[in-house]
Amino acid sequence: MKLVLENITKVFPNRNKGEEDVVAVNNFSFEIPDGKLVGLLGPSGCGKSTTLYMICGLQKPSGGKIFFGEEDVTNLPPEHRGVGLVFQNYALYPHMTVRQNILYPLQNLKGDDKLSKEEMLKRTLEVAKLVQIDNLLDRKPSELSGGQQQRVAIARALVKMPRVLLLDEPLSNLDARLRLQTREEIRRIQKETGITTVFVTHDQEEAMSISDMIVVMKLGIVQQIGQPQRVYDDPANLFVAKFLGTPPINVLKGEVRGGMLFIGEEAILPVKGVADQPVTVGIRPEGFVLDERGPLHCQLSGVEVMGRDVSVVATHEASLNPVIRSIISAESGVDTTAQEIRYSLKPHKVLLFHAETEERIPVEV
Repeated sequence: MKLVLENITKVFPNRNKGEEDVVAVNNFSFEIPDGKLVGLLGPSGCGKSTTLYMICGLQKPSGGKIFFGEEDVTNLPPEHRGVGLVFQNYALYPHMTVRQNILYPLQNLKGDDKLSKEEMLKRTLEVAKLVQIDNLLDRKPSELSGGQQQRVAIARALVKMPRVLLLDEPLSNLDARLRLQTREEIRRIQKETGITTVFVTHDQEEAMSISDMIVVMKLGIVQQIGQPQRVYDDPANLFVAKFLGTPPINVLKGEVRGGMLFIGEEAILPVKGVADQPVTVGIRPEGFVLDERGPLHCQLSGVEVMGRDVSVVATHEASLNPVIRSIISAESGVDTTAQEIRYSLKPHKVLLFHAETEERIPVEV
């Protein structure tokens, strides 16, 4: 099912008299192709959950339209939209078994959609097998782990055969290892069912790992839409560049003079086609290369061993972050007793932004 958002806006009245209303989502337009998984990504308060609730009908847009395929569902009640919604806190019925929790949406179907008891039980078993909890059907939610409860919530959303599946930060209550396992399961289930899915998260690693496309939002405004790797490699502005990536991008003050990028008084890289101006420089952690003759001098603070890689922590007077973090191979020898470390840089990992607007400055290749 193709999902189209057309100039969607949501405004909440301000509770403080005399102050402006709160614009939670501002003129959001996007088309989600049939059968794709799209991640809505951004910090708390950016409008991603509000967008999700407008899609499912729990919130009514202040302006704009929502289409499922060619059908305008903007004013359609939630129960008639054919959506499956998985909440952040699972929202399972504690007094019911897993089977009863999954069955419940089917028991509420009426009219032509009503199923026989045999059909309901068959469909319940099918989705339980899909999410791999068919051996837990007689347990209560309190007898399940967090990951198992999450699977029950997904099964309950899928059992109605929804046109669109909506996931509101479904992994935030799980520990790190279980988050990794469960997000892989969500991707597998989405591929097997082919249901158009919208996944809301503030965790950029989650969004990038399982989404076909990501939508990065800030203060209700869409900053960039695209395939995860494309957005990471080619961010539209400094906010997107800083939001994506672990460790985060290193940000420094720089200047372009005569086609060369300077950080401090050091000429770092040629930047063809960029006019002379002060710039903000973003360097991805993987963009540093240890080089005894490298042009970038930093003061070495420490080395953190991470197994196959090491994280080198350094400082530079031009850095806008407290420290500069570079990720290099553990096989590269770092003299931990040295006070200074020198780098050359990978050009495609160095990004330039306008010092005032923070918009991306293209560099000719």
